[in-house]
Amino acid sequence: MTHFGIICPPASSHLNLMTTLGYELKQRGHRVTVLGIEDVQEKVLAAGLEFQVIGKSDFPKGTTKDIFTKLGNLSGIKAFKYTINSFVNVAKMSLRDAPEVIKTAGIELLLVDQASPEGGTIADYLDIPFVSVSSSLIFNREISVPPVMTSWNYDPSWRGILRNRLGYVLVYFMSKSLRKVIGYHRKKWNLSSYNNVNEQYSQLAQISQEPPELEFPRKELPSCFHFTGPYHYSNSASRESIPFPYDKLTGQPLIYASMGTLQNQLLSIFSMIAEACVGLDAQLVIGLGGGTSPESLPELPVNPIVVGYAPQLELLKKATLTITHGGTNTVIESLTNGVPMVAIPITNDQPGVAARIAWTGTGEVIPLGKVRVEKLQKAIKRVLTEDSYKKNALRLQEAITRAGGVSRAADIIEQVVATGKPVISEITTQH
Repeated sequence: MTHFGIICPPASSHLNLMTTLGYELKQRGHRVTVLGIEDVQEKVLAAGLEFQVIGKSDFPKGTTKDIFTKLGNLSGIKAFKYTINSFVNVAKMSLRDAPEVIKTAGIELLLVDQASPEGGTIADYLDIPFVSVSSSLIFNREISVPPVMTSWNYDPSWRGILRNRLGYVLVYFMSKSLRKVIGYHRKKWNLSSYNNVNEQYSQLAQISQEPPELEFPRKELPSCFHFTGPYHYSNSASRESIPFPYDKLTGQPLIYASMGTLQNQLLSIFSMIAEACVGLDAQLVIGLGGGTSPESLPELPVNPIVVGYAPQLELLKKATLTITHGGTNTVIESLTNGVPMVAIPITNDQPGVAARIAWTGTGEVIPLGKVRVEKLQKAIKRVLTEDSYKKNALRLQEAITRAGGVSRAADIIEQVVATGKPVISEITTQH
C-alpha cells in the first residue's frame, strides 16, 4: 500500500477529476489524502478520500465563493490575469504549509495537477516522487502548438511559429509573478532552477485526460507522457447526486447549455442562447453552474428548463447538442457521449479548447465578442443538421474509449511506485 497525496486547484473541474483518480487508487488498496483549503473538505470527504487542510488563515471557509464570483464576471485577458494572481496566492500558501503536512501525514508520492506548478517543487524539496496530471489542456509548451489561452488554429508554417513565439512571450511576462514565487523557494531549498516551464513536470510520468486525437499534433512530448482519456466515467463516486426535473423532458432533441462553474455570471449569454433556439424542434436545458439562481434570469423564450446545478453526466447521455464555454471537462464529457458542440470560449484555456473543437470538426466556435443571436442560431442549426459534426464526435468517442481512462492512469501510477523509474508511453506523438 502506498500513501498518495493530491495537490490541485480548488475548482470543481480539477477536484472532480483528481478525486476520481484518487478513488480508483483507494479501491486498489492505497491510501489517498487531498491537501487543500477548507472550502474543498466536504467535497473530498464525500468522494471517500482523506483530507488535510492547508492555508486555513489565508483562505477561511467561504473564500472560494468570492473568488469564483469575481472571476465569473470577467473574461479575456482580465480573467486570465485574475486567474494567475489566484494561482500565485495559492502557490505561496502551499509552499509554506504543505511540506510539513505531507511529512507528518507520511505521504509517499504526490499526484500534482499541472495547474498547481508549485507541487513539483514541494516534492523535490521533500525528496519524494511525483506524477503530473493534466486535468485541463496539456500545458507542455511546444513552439509549433499555440499557447493554450489563445484561439489560434494549428499552423506549423513559419508564420504560425512566429505567431506562437510572440504568444509565449506574452504568457511569459503575464506569469512572471508565479515563476518568481516558485523560483524563490527552489533557491531557498537549494534546488536547481528551472530552465524552462516543461521542467516543472514529472520525469517519471505525465498523464493527460485528453485522447491524442483531440490534441494538436505534438512532436516534443517526453517519453513518459500518456494520453489516458477522462476519468470521471469509470467511477462517479466523487460527484454528489444532483436533483433534476426529468419528468419535464419532452423527448425532443435535447440541447444542453452550460458556461461551467467559473465563467457563469455572463447572464446575457444565456438569454441569447434561448433566443437562438426559437423555432427549433428541440428542448433547451440551461445549467447555471451554481454561479447564480434560476430566478435571477429574466423570462426566457422557448421556456427552457433552468437549474442552478445540472446533473451534467446524466444529461449528456440524452443530449443532441452541447452549448459550452469550452471548459475541458464539459468538452470531453460531451465527446465521451458522442455529442457535438457549439463553443463560446471566455478565458484561460477555453479558447484553446475551442480551437481543438474546430480542429477536430466536432463543433462550431463563436468568440465571446462576436456572439449574436442570429450567428448563434446559424451555428446551432448547422451542428444539428450537418452529419459531419456528429460523425466526428463519434470518432472522438471511440478514441476516448480506446484511451483506457482512470484504470490505465492508475496502472501507470502504480508502475511508478513499483519501479521508481519513468513509465515509457507507447504513443507520445500525434500526426
